[in-house]
Amino acid sequence: MNDKQHTIKAPVTVRGIGLHTGVEATMTFCPAPIGHGYKFQRVDLPGQPVVDADVDNVVDLSRGTTIEQNGARVNTVEHTLAALVGLQLDNVLIQLSGPEPPIMDGSAAEFIHALQSVGLEEQNALRNYYEIPDTIRYVDNARGVEIAALPLSDYRLTVMVDYNSPVLGSQHATLADIGQFANEIASSRTFCFLHELEHLYKSNLIKGGDLSNAIVVVDRVVADEELNDLAKMLGKPRVSVKKEGILNNVDLRYKNEPARHKLLDLVGDLALVGRPLKGQILAARPGHAANVAFAKKIKKKMLEDRSNPIPAYDPTREPVMDVNRIMQVLPHRYPFLLLDKVIHLDSQMVTAVKNVTMNEQFFQGHFPGNPVMPGVLQVEAMAQTGGILVMNTVPDPENYWQYFLGIENCRFRKKVIPGDTIIFHCWLLAPVKRGIAKMKGQAFVNGKVVMDAEMSAAIVRKENT
Repeated sequence: MNDKQHTIKAPVTVRGIGLHTGVEATMTFCPAPIGHGYKFQRVDLPGQPVVDADVDNVVDLSRGTTIEQNGARVNTVEHTLAALVGLQLDNVLIQLSGPEPPIMDGSAAEFIHALQSVGLEEQNALRNYYEIPDTIRYVDNARGVEIAALPLSDYRLTVMVDYNSPVLGSQHATLADIGQFANEIASSRTFCFLHELEHLYKSNLIKGGDLSNAIVVVDRVVADEELNDLAKMLGKPRVSVKKEGILNNVDLRYKNEPARHKLLDLVGDLALVGRPLKGQILAARPGHAANVAFAKKIKKKMLEDRSNPIPAYDPTREPVMDVNRIMQVLPHRYPFLLLDKVIHLDSQMVTAVKNVTMNEQFFQGHFPGNPVMPGVLQVEAMAQTGGILVMNTVPDPENYWQYFLGIENCRFRKKVIPGDTIIFHCWLLAPVKRGIAKMKGQAFVNGKVVMDAEMSAAIVRKENT
């Protein structure tokens, strides 16, 4: 899986009609900055409102997954989001000229092809993975649905579907490597049963679907008169069943194409958690309602863990900022530059590393024979970490000074000694206003909190000082 965040190199557009609304729409994928995430923008509405791809914005699950925010609604987002996740893209703005992304051929393949045609671009920030810490489970006994997420240092999904149908029996699909999504899963098309088709049509839930973008599974013998009625309903000259199983001679791309498409939907719905996932997902009989309920459970756990974060540090991974890049942002120099590298940086949080050695000049007097890193210098190192976060909010940090304004609720919980590696983790408590930032910070050694505090800082343009 990618270490760094990615966006696309240039905008790319697809066009078509929405499956459930039947409205023609143009959808443009646009590059976006670090930490942007996935956002839809309804460019056809006054003010061009933006809708975050967030599970908290889900408002309807009648057939697909619909999100709404700022007075704007976007229907059937799951195929679009699945394509972005499948290519390990992190930051994309999706501009949409209608209420629903085009259904294309009923899969995510054409979105994948469009995105690949403009190329992917690596960004200088590590991906903000959420690693499943322990088993998270969703169960709906009434529908026989069970979905579980287990810890894994990768992203793998397995789906089982069973519709008690003589044609579409029990099927399984597995994606062992998210990098294989484009080849193994993306081209699997949406499907429904014949007995569902008329109900969906009467409920105005399948206006844009025709037999080239949705598989219709026929699980009973159909009379010629009913086929004629179906042709009228779908606006086709005629429809037929080549063999008992699939309507209108549509051939399956895979024997287990329905199960693969359910996996595709699951990937797209879980994108609404808001961060790339690491874990093993096992799903029995998933659907949009269950997927979204499960995504909410993951997000709840994610937010709980975030309130007491223990940043992961892999010294073999390339940092976001090495010491030379840090010195381009911070004015501090020896002996007061107290950070060695930055391993994560986005619009809301930063994580930096300090390797403590016996060669630190302050150990000469603090204390001889019992070296302990002074608490005030731990605070200073955390303030420098927060300074990098605040400097990241302006496009030209080299033209600003940063000043430490205040500290509250500071606690030193364990001593820091030579040989320790301190991980400093700071995040904004509120948006930066008029150059003033309020942050919370924690320092970790070996996964244990050694110091925490709330800090205030200001950034001022150099010509104003």
